[in-house]
Amino acid sequence: MKFAKYPVLLFIIFIHVHAFGQDSEQEPGGFNFTITNEVTGSSVKDQYLSGTCWSFSGMGLVEAEMIRMGKEPVDISEMYVVRMCYEEKAMNYVRMHGECTFSEGGAIDDVIKVYKKYGLMPEKLYQGLNYGEEKHNHNELEAVLKEYLDGVIKNKNGRLSTAWFEGYKGILDAYLGKVPEKFTFQGKEYTPKTFAQERVGMNPDEYLFFTSFTHHPYYTEFVVEIPDNWSWERYMNVTIDDMTTIIDNAIKNGYAVVWGTDVTETTLVKTNDGIAVVPEEDFEVLSKIERLNWDSMTDKERISLIHSYSEPLPEKQITPLMRQQAFDNYKTTDDHGMLITGIAEDQYGKEYYYVKNSWGKGYNDYDGYMYVSKAYAQYKTILWGVHKNGVPKDILKKCGY
Repeated sequence: MKFAKYPVLLFIIFIHVHAFGQDSEQEPGGFNFTITNEVTGSSVKDQYLSGTCWSFSGMGLVEAEMIRMGKEPVDISEMYVVRMCYEEKAMNYVRMHGECTFSEGGAIDDVIKVYKKYGLMPEKLYQGLNYGEEKHNHNELEAVLKEYLDGVIKNKNGRLSTAWFEGYKGILDAYLGKVPEKFTFQGKEYTPKTFAQERVGMNPDEYLFFTSFTHHPYYTEFVVEIPDNWSWERYMNVTIDDMTTIIDNAIKNGYAVVWGTDVTETTLVKTNDGIAVVPEEDFEVLSKIERLNWDSMTDKERISLIHSYSEPLPEKQITPLMRQQAFDNYKTTDDHGMLITGIAEDQYGKEYYYVKNSWGKGYNDYDGYMYVSKAYAQYKTILWGVHKNGVPKDILKKCGY
């Protein structure tokens, strides 16, 4: 998952509608949401022009877990995790002779892996903004790192030098900052590992990560075949019914859920960049000619055609076959990581997930959150993760945990 804030405008349809629940004098229609269950999380962050949603969503889970455990909340550095993953990615890329993914993207469990191996740092002590920008913009950084590694791999010496990795870390130092061996926070000295162990206080082994596809047996683990699973991590495969059960159970019992999903299929409606649904009828307001021209239309032309999805309408019934076909046909891709922190109902009683995004508070009418229908989650979820106590015991047993 690597979606940056503004490039998303190239892919997602934005339909402006009235969002109800705040002002009773607004005209009838629209969406009226009531949150029925909510987990307390940290503030909405802004990844800006960096493909690091996986780190922001994973860190959102860490910060929500600190709150759940009664810890004093701390804004923790996403860019420290990004830095350490870049080091790991470089080792993989060089060992694979460049025949694997190297990019800004990552998986939703990468934060937990860095937590366990390297530790964490406070945001104020590692902001990752050493390159003259006030917000994260990794376009140049990613290009420079990959060019450097490709040069290392293609060198004519027939072997690697002893300096290549130090040179690589020097680039990361220049852009993101050097990683201190020790630092002082709130009057106490830490290393990244002791900060994670003593100040954050999570047990990384207690977090489970799931997927749901039919091309591997249920209740077994497999390496999910997505480009951003750069470390070839294995995830537990469960049914889509168990997916919904796990997420619902977690939220209702106070556990946030980190969520990796697809957000780029243009036939799915994102009203006002804050609501995600799967309409029962594809393109129901379009003529045959308009449907044929869909791919060549601009976003504005598409918006003008799908004007009818401005209030709750019936949605598709999602099946495992639909999920699998969308994944196999590149309709469901590993685009974006977010954090599910609640369950809501619309004015007709249909349930949605209340989801914290990482594009800042001002990008939509919901202060940086989204309302995602359960049908959308069943259709487009790729990965999700949660503390083991948020998973029903019967599902844990089926998974062999």
